[in-house]
Amino acid sequence: MTPARARLAASVLALGLAGALGGAGLAGLASAQGKPESILPPGFDDPAPAPTPTPAATPAPRPAPAPGGAPSPQPRPGTAETIPAPGTVLPGTAAGVPVDVPALPAITRDELARLPSLEELENMSTEELDQLLGLKPKFDIPPGARRALTRIGVMAVDEGGLPPRTLANQSDKLVRAVLNGTRGPMVSRWGHILLRRALASRLAAPLGMDPVEFAALRVGVLNRIGEFAVARAVVQDVDTASWSPPLTAEALTAYLGLGDVTGACPAVRLQGSARDDGEWQLLQAICNAYAGESALAASQLDRALFRGIAPRIDVLLARRFAGAAGRGQRAVQIEWEPVERLTPWRFSLAAALGEPVPENLMEAALGGADAGYYARSGAMLPMLPAEQRIAFASRAAREGILSAQALIDLYSAVYTDTVSNSEARSHAVALREAYVASDPAVRIAAMQRLWEAGNAIGGGDGYGARVLTAYAAARIPADTAQADAAGALIASMLAAGLDRDALAWRDVVDEGSLGWALIVLSAPRSNGVGQGAVESFIGDDDSAGSRKSAFLVAGLAGLGRLDEADAAALAGDIGFDLARQTRWTRAIARAAAVNNPTLVVLLAGLGMQGTSWQQMTPLHLYHIIAALNRVGLEAEARMIAAEAVARG
Repeated sequence: MTPARARLAASVLALGLAGALGGAGLAGLASAQGKPESILPPGFDDPAPAPTPTPAATPAPRPAPAPGGAPSPQPRPGTAETIPAPGTVLPGTAAGVPVDVPALPAITRDELARLPSLEELENMSTEELDQLLGLKPKFDIPPGARRALTRIGVMAVDEGGLPPRTLANQSDKLVRAVLNGTRGPMVSRWGHILLRRALASRLAAPLGMDPVEFAALRVGVLNRIGEFAVARAVVQDVDTASWSPPLTAEALTAYLGLGDVTGACPAVRLQGSARDDGEWQLLQAICNAYAGESALAASQLDRALFRGIAPRIDVLLARRFAGAAGRGQRAVQIEWEPVERLTPWRFSLAAALGEPVPENLMEAALGGADAGYYARSGAMLPMLPAEQRIAFASRAAREGILSAQALIDLYSAVYTDTVSNSEARSHAVALREAYVASDPAVRIAAMQRLWEAGNAIGGGDGYGARVLTAYAAARIPADTAQADAAGALIASMLAAGLDRDALAWRDVVDEGSLGWALIVLSAPRSNGVGQGAVESFIGDDDSAGSRKSAFLVAGLAGLGRLDEADAAALAGDIGFDLARQTRWTRAIARAAAVNNPTLVVLLAGLGMQGTSWQQMTPLHLYHIIAALNRVGLEAEARMIAAEAVARG
């Protein structure tokens, strides 16, 4: 401990003792001093006696009172003003005890045990010392600048958000159950986009639910579906001083998912010792370093390594990150050899530091149960090389996290690297050919090569490749010469929501074909569809279990483009019952009946969970499409219905 810090720690400890003892120390000092002793030579401390007045003495004239002033007080007759000599005990008082000191309560042993030691005081940051001494207010911003909790979110109605008070009169139990029950990604890209829109809207909390809890539940869903950027934005709409422990935990997940480690520092420094886990203590050290307290951060990280509060690799990464904030920091060698698995902390800090993660750890992470997390997080980390992000970004585009334009921008960055001969570079060359080749047939051939490499581009069912080529497909003129590729081209266009471009192929596609089915589902305005046309599609359907046909019937019935009797008959022929009811179907139908779009979207997200369209049933799809269409979200309903047929 340096002398300066030792003096500071001793002073703070003395202040803490004085506050904890409640003045008991002052009473002890007063008792010890009793009668103060003078250091003057004898005869200098006692005042000289006043001269005795003689009868012949002439009294001194009294000073005249000031004009308009109050008369000076005079002693009562028969009394004299006297000043007690030092040490005189006044009546009714104990010897040596000041009159104005009241009786003080005794301090307990538990109160003494709570006082910090000198070592603990030395290791406290400035923020923690302020908190200990009661010098730090709960809010660090003036009242007029604090955010209201009446509506939390980042999208207003005029920006595409949902109405703010649609959940205000809903049961908190229902909303809590729906949000807690949404645990994973959506099978539908457009369902994901719609759910993200609802969770980001500026919404009032349900009846009986705390607004901060409502925000924490929404941010939790956003994190679980990989929307870390939107989750961070919603978190930042709540003042840090108002964060609850669950909201703080979800905020840290969002910050780590984006590689924004220092973004969590306002909450970490404000909450101080609210948590004692290893990750929190490492964050405290990092935030202290970036607050200018490099020496304190270094001592905290040394202590963390010595005491083993976190795995060695985690402390080393934190050391490297904290060292970037100070001067004269020692070099840190990252030791990956003994590490057996990747964690969000290690992945985030390694990316932020530009530290390559060993291939064996990365492959194991992408092949494990948390593969989705690393793919979604990696797609959002701008510090990663473009070729590495592409492996993650295509999956993120397939799920709805990234737009088609964002995916094209990444491939454009790879294309500019003329030295690279990677597979991603060959895909970028094919994508450029799909845009600029003079012959439409050549452009379609380039797109088909990308679609065939769908697993390498986006994984899963290859829908990421359809997202990648959406705008290139929209540039192909609608011509009967390209009728054979019309279904695939239209599916690619609709992956990016280009329904009007797809509609241009209406007179080219044959009735009952895939292109026809996608157009009758996605067209903004469409007449009713006859049973015969649908039966023609069913006859040519070669999908497993006629899933495309089942989804076509469910989608047309939900949009009201198929007669109810025809829909029931066709559904029966395929093998499902549109009239069957479940607890979930009754809930979403009731939400649609009372025209509550936000609740409908949340319930739709609950029903669309999964990693493949094989997990979606035609009955669920029918109720989702019907409810969305009824509450005014007809465009989203059309896109989900068309996507179901394209991917079924």
